[in-house]
Amino acid sequence: MCGIVGYIGNKKAFPILIDGLLRLEYRGYDSAGISTIENNNISIFKDKGRVANLNNFENIKNLQGTIGIAHTRWATHGKPCRENSHPHLDNTEKICVVHNGIIENYHKLKSFLEEKGYKFLSETDTEVIPNLISYYLDNKDCTLLEAVYMACKNLQGSYGIEVISTLNPDKIIVAKKDSPVVIGKRYRRKLYCIRYACNTFLY
Repeated sequence: MCGIVGYIGNKKAFPILIDGLLRLEYRGYDSAGISTIENNNISIFKDKGRVANLNNFENIKNLQGTIGIAHTRWATHGKPCRENSHPHLDNTEKICVVHNGIIENYHKLKSFLEEKGYKFLSETDTEVIPNLISYYLDNKDCTLLEAVYMACKNLQGSYGIEVISTLNPDKIIVAKKDSPVVIGKRYRRKLYCIRYACNTFLY
């Protein structure tokens, strides 16, 4: 069990993401992390333990990005540690993913990607996702959204994922299968649920 949250808007993402994680912390105490896009680079702060530990990073409150994703983890693959904490990057550090669920065929996907020269820094099933997206971007004439779609077609198990990328720095891609995802829009200081995402993709 894990919790994911994302934000895209006109305000700084960092405090909104932290607030979201604190509300979701009951879903995982092993580690927490956030990622924002800062000057067309992906910034990641993550560590094992509680969400409050993120405040120990000296520069985290200097984040100015208005788009970001975050994660609180209950470990299913790999011990609780910073390396296994989400978010996870692809090898080019242009694609960043948080994931709730279990990828049952990640060993097969990881072996496939390693044969193609991809390197892995964690023991998690999640790290195959950004690298699989990267593989399709490198080998198919496709957009980022299409690459996410093709990657998800190869995932067996349940998942709710959020993807940000410097290739599309003003978008969050959300995909799910069997795991719940709720998307809301703030209007006049009230938050309305605009879609309870079914097995679909939202861009």
